[in-house]
Amino acid sequence: MSPPSPRRRHVTRDNMKKFNIRKVLDGLKEASSSSSSTFSSSSAPSVQVGPQDNHLVQENLQSEHFQLCKTVRHGFPYQPSSMAFDPVQKILAIGTQRGALRLFGRPGVESYCQHESEAAVIQLQFLINEGALVSALADDTVHLWNLRQKRPAILHSLKFSKERITFCHLPFQSKWLYIGTERGNVHIVNVESFMLSGYVIMWNKAIELSSKAHPGPVVHISDNPMDEGKLIIGFESGIVVLWDLKSKKADYRYTYDEAIHSVAWHHEGKQFTCSHSDGTLTIWNVRGQGKPIQTITPHGKQPKDGKKPEPCKPILKVEYKTTRIGEPFIILSGGLSYDTVGRRPCLTVMHGKSTAVLEMDYPIVDFLTLCETPYPNDFQEPYAVVVLLEKDLVVIDLAQNGYPIFENPYPLSIHESPVTCCEYLADCPVDLIPALYSVGSRQKRQGYSKKEWPISGGNWGQGTQSYPEIIITGHADGTVKFWDASAIMLQVLYKLKTAKVFDRNRSKEDKGSTEVSDEDPFAIQLMTWCPESRMLCVAGVSANIIIYRFSKLEVTTEVVQLLEVRMQYELNDMESPECGSGEQTSAGASPQTSGPPSHPSTSSNNSDGSNMPCLKVRSTQLKQSPGYQVDLVVQLVWVSGEPPHQITSLALNSSYGLVVFGNSNGLAVVDYIQKTIVLNMATVELYGSNDPYQRQPRSPRKSRQPSGGLCDINEGSATSEDRCKSPTSGMLIRLKGSIMRLAFMDSAGSLLPPANDLWFEPNVSVDGEEREKVRKRRPVSVSPSSSQDLNEGQYAVACSEKQAKVLSLPTQTCIYKHSITETSFILRADVVQMSHGVCLACFCANGHIMTLSLPGLRPLMDVNYLPLTDMRIARTFCFTNLGQAMYMCSPTEVQRITYSQDTCENLQEMLGELFTPVETPEAPNRGFFKGLFGGGSQSLDREELFGELAAGRASRSLAQHIPGPGGIEGMKGAASGVVGDLARARIALDERGQKLGELDERTAAMMASADSFSKHAHDMMLKCKDKKWYQF
Repeated sequence: MSPPSPRRRHVTRDNMKKFNIRKVLDGLKEASSSSSSTFSSSSAPSVQVGPQDNHLVQENLQSEHFQLCKTVRHGFPYQPSSMAFDPVQKILAIGTQRGALRLFGRPGVESYCQHESEAAVIQLQFLINEGALVSALADDTVHLWNLRQKRPAILHSLKFSKERITFCHLPFQSKWLYIGTERGNVHIVNVESFMLSGYVIMWNKAIELSSKAHPGPVVHISDNPMDEGKLIIGFESGIVVLWDLKSKKADYRYTYDEAIHSVAWHHEGKQFTCSHSDGTLTIWNVRGQGKPIQTITPHGKQPKDGKKPEPCKPILKVEYKTTRIGEPFIILSGGLSYDTVGRRPCLTVMHGKSTAVLEMDYPIVDFLTLCETPYPNDFQEPYAVVVLLEKDLVVIDLAQNGYPIFENPYPLSIHESPVTCCEYLADCPVDLIPALYSVGSRQKRQGYSKKEWPISGGNWGQGTQSYPEIIITGHADGTVKFWDASAIMLQVLYKLKTAKVFDRNRSKEDKGSTEVSDEDPFAIQLMTWCPESRMLCVAGVSANIIIYRFSKLEVTTEVVQLLEVRMQYELNDMESPECGSGEQTSAGASPQTSGPPSHPSTSSNNSDGSNMPCLKVRSTQLKQSPGYQVDLVVQLVWVSGEPPHQITSLALNSSYGLVVFGNSNGLAVVDYIQKTIVLNMATVELYGSNDPYQRQPRSPRKSRQPSGGLCDINEGSATSEDRCKSPTSGMLIRLKGSIMRLAFMDSAGSLLPPANDLWFEPNVSVDGEEREKVRKRRPVSVSPSSSQDLNEGQYAVACSEKQAKVLSLPTQTCIYKHSITETSFILRADVVQMSHGVCLACFCANGHIMTLSLPGLRPLMDVNYLPLTDMRIARTFCFTNLGQAMYMCSPTEVQRITYSQDTCENLQEMLGELFTPVETPEAPNRGFFKGLFGGGSQSLDREELFGELAAGRASRSLAQHIPGPGGIEGMKGAASGVVGDLARARIALDERGQKLGELDERTAAMMASADSFSKHAHDMMLKCKDKKWYQF
């Protein structure tokens, strides 16, 4: 059997009806009433096998085929707080307010880590070209991360208990980390052992008599680029101290009457710049006392009388970067004047006499200037600026005129508009991704920098997973985005704007404009997609459905086809022989302008004019680019002043050309080829006397409901007492809770994919007969009486919020039943194809992810993974084939997971490597005269100053050392089990023991060699002691 179509994702309670309707359409005989069975939803044994023994399907899936682990996280880091860049490895790190760490290399190489405390990351520092990173957190912990493994892990942690961390500085090629605190002190940590040095710079000794008051927290620490022994310390109050590490005293103090936010050095170490809270920059000579040599207010208005300019907003950060040829760059964030109310946040680039003010879409969190050299004492040669915004990452090209931005290759635009629903399809047709990429490439903006993306470190993984995967996201502004998700990467393919179909200038008379969905009237609520035919159907919150065809050609649609449906029923409607009348009107040259004869239209004749849609479909012509093009709009109308209820279930069949949708009021079937309503029924009619709802004459208006059909209680259809009233036939199945998923299997236990058409270009005028042949192709019906020998049965799988049942067809006997949860409820259930068979995958509100075999409903996996923390997870969680799943873990990020043992085992190979061996660039040449007469960079033996012998031990109560778990690859959710980790640890210990043994032997040999050398030297000394120097 061919693998199932992955589009069976939003098939909710209407699939059973759709199955029965298909029997009607095919002219099949009704199932005999004797075979109809009703089952109570009383709690039963976990798995119940029916009385018949011939339902023995060979099930190949076993528990060992399943294992749950996270694979990769995509999207923009939610609530970013800090950033760092390794200029040699070319890796970018971003920390967040929730303690997450995201690392980015070349496109497709990224990693996600999480600090256990979930405290905000206040600062990040790379050990440049060492494959390590230091993170400082708001809970006063400092951590050392090992990046030389595919899943980075913490090697050491240090927890400060008496002082709060405010700033960290790690000089290039140094193992001593400076940590400034809120009390104004500076502590020093050895990053190799992560132990505190006894050397401390106390605030009172640093400022001495320069200020009577406490100088405030340390806001900056950096060493002089030309002299490692001189440390500049900036205090919030405005005092800057140049500290001599050797003499343990301050050489100079610089005082300004405005608070300091940041400090930046000139590479020659003779000048530095400070940014202040009044929007000024002060430039100081290192040897100068008293006043700054220059004060600049970049955005201040200069008064004519020579007075100080009016104060501006604080300059939060400044960077001062030099070039060999031309003027230096001064780059700063903030500092705008207070009268620029409503102006967007800006980054200012001052270069010589020119000042460029670059507006950003969101507030600036941090920025970094990327330079050609990692050495602070060389000309910096800046080439780009990475700007971290609250909801975006922008990289500016400094080398090109106009400072264009680089085109961002990372999938960071998922949240461009809030995600409202998702679909995930693995193992879809191979021609889909190229087709979507082809039409999506035409949508790209122009004007980007011509240069390569500068964050280019790491290497791609060597995974063998080759099947195509697509993620579709629906958004609050009505856009639908298609993403290539193959091989644990993510890349946007194509973007569809559904709001173009509607008239945005809605009049005040349109009741729907404010009644149904005030904030986002175009938001996507449900999506269903047929990958084979490429038909797409989306349902919006404003009770509208849009059906799209895929075309490679541009077309201009004169009038958008519209079908209006009334799904509001009163009790007197139910008593009428012409019940369920579904009326329609057409806004264009539709083949039909009225409903079927037995269902006369009433909306167009309604004199009070109260029947109206929630959104107004545009009446002007619509230019449709290659890609998805609107074929039909279906709208539920207001009835007698009552708004329509939102659509809760949606299904599409491309072979029949049908779309089925339902809400709490009823069910409708639309033929999108003929642009007509086939069926429009109230829920009362479907259930007959078994209606689970206690209905009022007119349903009261409801508030906005979550998508996914979480409001239905039972599934089924009434027995056929009156063909006019109920054109469906068959059985009523009762399960606890609302139906989440329906599927059908053949007698061998293979999933029966829905019938479908193959895609054809809709805008090519082919021969009339050929087009008719295409349209009249009949599918292979899934009905048991026509698809298989009558002796061979089929299985229907029904899963509700609480339990699952498998029924034998055509006997309609329940043969398996499983109670999935008693205390919680299922948020998402999917019938998925694994490499060894078919299973039912469920995500429960209590956090459990479960899989059950089919048709036997044997529990195969049950992992307590993630408790439901918000409705976003419920709305976006979806399983797909081959053990893949995803959900939105934050408003900006997609988390992908796997429940397949095969994928877990191969995950290490699939993941990219962040660290790659790269030679550190040569240090700048000091020059002969600078080396001879001084003035070049001064080195410092920090070990001599900060080591335990010279500085002693730090107070144990000041900070606690915590060894990290970082030595073993993939501690949490890793591909291999605990046994593998222990084995690896044992091998590592054996190797270490072997190396220690070799070291002992080498040491003994060296000592023997030293003894021999000592004897020879002594003999030589005795021989030569009486000779004068000129006799040699």
